[in-house]
Parts: sequence; structure tokens; C-alpha cells
Amino acid sequence: MKLLDVEAVLDRETDAQQTNPEHEVLKELDDEVTRYAILSHRWGAEVGYKEMIGLMKMEEWKRNEVRRRYGYHKIIKSCEQAMKDGYRWLWIDTCCIDKRSSSELSEAINSMYRWYQNAQICYAYLNDVEESTFPSKKDDDKFDKSNGWPEWFVRGWTLQELIAPKEVEFFNKDWVHIGNKRHLAPVLADITRIPQGVLTSGLTGKGLSVAQIMSWAADRKTTRVEDRAYSLMGLFGVNMPMLYGEGKKAFRRLQLEIIREYNDQSILAWKPQNPRAGSVLAEDPSDFQGCSRTRQLEPDEFVDELTARFEGRGLSCSPRIAVDSRARNQHKLAALSDAVNSQQFHTFTVSNAGIQVFLPIVPSRDSPSHCRAILACMDLGGLVTIDLVFSGRSFARTSINSLLPAAYPEFETLHLIHHQDTNQTRCEFTLDDNLASYHGFTRRGTYPREFTGSTVALSSPADDLVVIVYANDDSRSCFAIGFGYYLGQEWVHVAAYGHFPTQDEGRTDFGRRAYNRMWTARAQHAESMPTRDGGSEDDRFIKHVHIPRSIWAANVVWSEWRAGDSTVLVDVVQCPGCCDGPCALTTIPSDSPSTFAMHGLMKTVSCSYTVTLDGREVLVDECPGQRIATAG
Repeated sequence: MKLLDVEAVLDRETDAQQTNPEHEVLKELDDEVTRYAILSHRWGAEVGYKEMIGLMKMEEWKRNEVRRRYGYHKIIKSCEQAMKDGYRWLWIDTCCIDKRSSSELSEAINSMYRWYQNAQICYAYLNDVEESTFPSKKDDDKFDKSNGWPEWFVRGWTLQELIAPKEVEFFNKDWVHIGNKRHLAPVLADITRIPQGVLTSGLTGKGLSVAQIMSWAADRKTTRVEDRAYSLMGLFGVNMPMLYGEGKKAFRRLQLEIIREYNDQSILAWKPQNPRAGSVLAEDPSDFQGCSRTRQLEPDEFVDELTARFEGRGLSCSPRIAVDSRARNQHKLAALSDAVNSQQFHTFTVSNAGIQVFLPIVPSRDSPSHCRAILACMDLGGLVTIDLVFSGRSFARTSINSLLPAAYPEFETLHLIHHQDTNQTRCEFTLDDNLASYHGFTRRGTYPREFTGSTVALSSPADDLVVIVYANDDSRSCFAIGFGYYLGQEWVHVAAYGHFPTQDEGRTDFGRRAYNRMWTARAQHAESMPTRDGGSEDDRFIKHVHIPRSIWAANVVWSEWRAGDSTVLVDVVQCPGCCDGPCALTTIPSDSPSTFAMHGLMKTVSCSYTVTLDGREVLVDECPGQRIATAG
């Protein structure tokens, strides 16, 4: 590693005129044998590697500009503190890494945890703390952008910089010492959710689960999305190449590296804030937010927990098993113990076919494609389980709404999907919502992902859902349309919940609530979709919902029978409020009479008029209100 020569830096600062421009301030040394201090801080206007080594070769105006920077002042104060504490060498990430070299940057990131761990002392500089004492209570007014605590505690990289060093000394913005990690451990544990034992003596020997360590990073932020993953490598003792530009794929790669290194099923125990289907791997550390109490179970402990559930809790015996002889039950328990202690149970295998695991599962009562797998870890609620759905050759993560049978778990070898091809489209909806704008209803957001245009593409291998929120500010009315895919069946639903969101954030919350409700009922929505049996390919199907406290109703019309490609028309009509929605899908047959009174239905057979538009003859028929509907 390249370390700053503290004496050389301070001498250069004291007498710039007499300093030899060729005098080196950085030197390559071995972190295993060198005594050095290290800095942990928040970035601002910093001084880079090239500027630090070439400072005395710059023109005077440029040198003065560098020396006036916030980052340069931080370097000098760090060197002064290191000199005061008796350290000749100091490492600072801003100026000790030549980031022009991708290989040097990659080596530094992969080595950074070790460098902090081997440092004799770490200076944690809290640039937003003005008091001469460490903040002992949460202050949302002073630290409103960082959860009520100094910003240092919400940054991604500072997590390992808190845990790895043996000694951490905290300084305020004026470089006044305000405490150290050992004495502040109780307060730091409250701030970070990191156990005091880890803060005082490190990770070694603590028996922590992967999910628990991930939970410490759940609320932290990084400037680059890839650093959400890269900043955690050292905590798990894994290495991987840096690929800036890969986005969230970095976190997936990190999880796969952890799986290859450890047999810890808690990596699958993440709990997303909102329902999500697809890969069994988390998208982001925030998915582990609720896992701070999740612990890994030893084989014998896992057998005991499974046995307890089998004998009377959660997974109690089915009636058939209940009348089995004691000997038969003992045989099943012995088989359970054998499975948990087998090499197969303790082995993860990663391939392009998925993550191969050997887990106890309980099948769903309502669907042979769904099951619940039991993981060898537990939290305050007991054993952790995940819901899976079989899709082709592998199992995807999902959520099961129905109750599972009280059946004895059976061990099976599963291949779990660890990636989701976002370019693979399972089904598409062609959306026509032009009529909704006639009454001032426009798109105000989509959830959980954004899209524009007239095509809604769903790509999950088994379950997927996108919700669009429409609103009219003048009438303070809104509704949501859900486009879903469930076990090979596309579905559409319309809902209005009565609360009008007044801001963009509120509309996102409205979309989230609508999403959660529709996701919970997605099996029923898919089952309610009509089939072609006995009908015409030209038939349309309509759902209708009254928008509370308004004169409006929202209609969604579904048509087209080509597999995986449906057309959906969204319309808003005047409604006296006599209906309770959403209603079930109603079939509008292709030979329905032309007097059918419903706005937005774009199929009329018996046409009364011919209109020439731009040289083309168009057949039209009358509709209620002031509009007409084209028929061809």
C-alpha cells in the first residue's frame, strides 16, 4: 500500500519555498509490518493522488488553490494528529490511491478491509459535529438527512471502517477529540445495530449470520450503486473484480461469492419491504433490513426446531400422520436428522441452472407449483421460511397467500433462480389510455418500476406486477390499474381506494398500497380472467370501478387473444355512484347491440354512420355523451 510520509507532508507545508519538488511524500510499504494510522471520513472537495505528489511542481496559483481546499486541510490535520500520536505513516483513500489505474483501484478496494484492520489507529472525522462531545441522542433537526445521526454513520464504506480497526478515535469538525470506539460502544450499537462485542473485538468468532451482517448495511448509502456491494466484500472475506457500470449486478455477484465461500442459508432469508418475485437473491442490502436478529442454526439445533414444529407447532402433523405409530414417527425423525447432517444439505452449488440446494419443503395446498422452504436459520418469529414457485426448470422466489397444509416437511433438491433476465419478456400489454385524459386523468406514476410509452412488459418467470396510478388534480380523484402475470396467465385489475395523494411521494405510496393489495390477491385476479371457451376471439372484457367521492368511474377493457400479447384500454366515464367496484370481468360479445351504453368500448358491429377522415372512410356509431366510437 502507498502511505503518506507524515513528516515529509508537514515539512513541505511548513516551508514550501525550501522544499525539494522531487521529495517524495508517498512510499510503497507492507501493511503487515508497518505501523501506520488511517483516516475514515466523508468525501468533499478532495485532493487526489496526482495533485498530492505533484503539488510542488504546480504553478503557484494552482498550488494555492489546492491548499485552500477542504480536503487538503483534512490531510494536514490528519498528519498532525498522526505525528502527535507517534506515527510516521498515514493512509488516506483520497490521495493514496492512483485511481487512474484500474488495477490499482481494484487492488485497493479488495484490500481495504485488511488495511483498516492492520492499522494501529483509525481517525474517524465527523465533519458535521460541532460540539466537543459525541452526540449521544438522536437529533433529527441537526442531522435531518442522515436518520438523526452524523452522516458518517449512513455511508456505505464507513461500515467496514468502523468494524475493522482495533482502535477508532472520533473527532469533530474542528479536530477536537470526542471519544473512541470502545468507550462509545453502547451508543454506537444503538446507532448502527452492530453488537457491542463486534465493535470492541471484531467479527472473528462471533458466529454471525450473513443476513445479520447484511442488515448493518441496509440503511447506508453510497454514491455509486456498485459500491453498495464492493464496500461489503471485506466484511465477508471475499474478493471479486471491480466492474463499475454493472449497477445492481454487483450485489448479485457479491452474494454468489458469499454462497461459494459459506454454507449459510440466511443469505436467502431477506425480507423485501414490498412483495417481489423472481431471483432468490436480494436486489440490495436494504432487503436485509429486518434481519438484525436472524441467526444461523447448527445441524442439531435445526433438527430440534423442525421436530418441535412437527410435533405441535406451525407444521403439526396431518390427520393421517397423527394416527401413525410411535415407531413410524421415530423413523421419520431419524430420516430428518440424517438429511440435515448429510453432505448434500451443507453444500451450495452455483451454476447457470441456478443455486442447487437441499431443503425441507412443504407444498402449497392450492397449487402444485408453489411450496414453502424452511431455512436453517431463525429470527424472533422462529424458523425462517421462503416461498417458492416452480417455473420451467428452476424455482423462483414468490409469496404464497393461502394457508399451507399441516404436513411433514420433505427434503428435496432444488435449483433456485439466481438471476432474472430483464430482457426476457413473458407477456406484453399494449396500453391505450388516451380516453382517460378526456376527463383530466393522466399517469402520475408507476410502481414498482418505471416505464413510459404504450407497452407494459412483464418478465418474471412466474409472478410479476406493474401498477399505474392515474389522477385528476381538479376533482381530487385517482385510481390504479394493475398489469399482472401469474403462473402463465396474464391479468388486469382496476382499483380505487378513496384517498387522493396530493404530492408525488404520496402517489408513490398510493401505488405501493395498490401494488400490495393486488399482489396479495394475484391468484384470484388471474383465475378471474376469462377464457375463450364458448366465445369469440373478437369479444372484449371489462372491469368497472367507481372512484369514491366523485362522479367518475374507471373502466379497463381487455381484449386480444394472442398468447402473451393483450390490448388494454383505460377509460373514465361519468358514474352516479350506484356501483360498488371493482366488479368482475364482464364479457362484451362481438355481436352486442350498438346501443350498449358504455364509454370507451371500441367495438361496434351495427354502424349507423360513415365519416371521411383524412381521405379514409371510417364506420362509426353513436355512444352516450359527446363522443363517438370508431368501429373500423
